[in-house]
Amino acid sequence: MPVKPVTRFVLFAAPIAIAASILFNGGDDDPEPPADAPVAAADPADSAVGPDPYAAADDGERRELDERAEAMPAGLAAPAERELAWKLLATSESSTLDWRSQYGMIDDNGDGTGYTAGIVGFCSGTHDMLTFVEAFTEDHPDSPLAPYVPALRKVDGTGSHKGLDPGFAAAWKKSAADPVFRAEQDRVREKQYFEPAVRLAKLDGLGTLGQFIYFDAMVLQGPGTEPDAFYGIRKAALAEADTADEGGDEKVYLDAFLDAARAVMKSKRNQHDTSRIDTAQRQFLYDGNLGLKPPLTWKMYGETFHVAS
Repeated sequence: MPVKPVTRFVLFAAPIAIAASILFNGGDDDPEPPADAPVAAADPADSAVGPDPYAAADDGERRELDERAEAMPAGLAAPAERELAWKLLATSESSTLDWRSQYGMIDDNGDGTGYTAGIVGFCSGTHDMLTFVEAFTEDHPDSPLAPYVPALRKVDGTGSHKGLDPGFAAAWKKSAADPVFRAEQDRVREKQYFEPAVRLAKLDGLGTLGQFIYFDAMVLQGPGTEPDAFYGIRKAALAEADTADEGGDEKVYLDAFLDAARAVMKSKRNQHDTSRIDTAQRQFLYDGNLGLKPPLTWKMYGETFHVAS
């Protein structure tokens, strides 16, 4: 099986901390976007129209948006489509359709972000792994990962393994045998990435393919408003085309979104392989498969994958 090219993101501390608070109480390697990033900086003043319609909304307006989305067809959130989304993401992240095998996955891709682990690729150098492990071990102090929290704090923001080797990888894999640990990974994937992406895609008038495109971009680039994060990509797309909800052509808008997402990937030194767009998402779009209906055949990093139903 081909080794997946390095495609990790850096998530910024504030969005992660907010997400962790929600979850457990219920990006590029550089700290600044590249100078040649193709997207203009997000302006909080226009957040009501983009990049994030929830940002400037009050509680009542948020409820209204939620109710609108919930009244729409399930789309990617339907059980069979959700399973398909997990498979498609796993081919992009780990070159496999067997996404359930990824809870215990842990490796260093050599991209300077340290260990990458789990179903959404938590990284020891990009704050998201630290936030996840801190929150989990606070609720489960007997976790095999608990002794490594101080070391994770020290290596956060670096690619170092100091204090993590030789036992951290084994501790992660041991933790992944625990259904509670797996469930927490599921919850992060759902609450931090999947639900916000699918909800916003529905509000933008997008079908199941568009909902997956949003979800994949949010996982890869993080749920931030920076030019090289999800909402920055959406803002760039909105500058080029109207959403279907605004009366635009869905294919034209998604093409613009994929152009913006691809440009961000190419601007990052660790994301130059754009297979997830070029030979998967864009292919589905050009085939006119806006409903993302199987059978599906696509290529990822040169390997062919197929889902019959």
